[in-house]
Amino acid sequence: MIYHITTGTAWQQAKREGRYSAESLKTDGFIHCSAKHQVEPVANSFYKGIDDLVLLCIDENKLTNELRWEDPAHPTIDSGTVSNVDQFPHVYGEINLDAVAEVVALVRLENSDYALAPDTP
Repeated sequence: MIYHITTGTAWQQAKREGRYSAESLKTDGFIHCSAKHQVEPVANSFYKGIDDLVLLCIDENKLTNELRWEDPAHPTIDSGTVSNVDQFPHVYGEINLDAVAEVVALVRLENSDYALAPDTP
């Protein structure tokens, strides 16, 4: 399972259009994803203050576009929480909706940090 952070609004649009894309597909050539242990650091480094976040839980075996595990796309960003040595999953194309096994909300803590919901697969 790999994970992609997006907004509930973007996910609803994807369901209407029958496919999911992200701005990074245009700017970086792929859609940024995370392993489970990377989700919280990524959410708290790059999505702080953004409401309506959801987590796409993606079955990588069902992806129709190429998946590569690569070095961070932005290794110069040193938030102290996101590893600059971990490899991250990158999807080189749109994410087909049937690869999305589940969509769960990210939990907002009292200190405004995000955490995985206890039932996140």
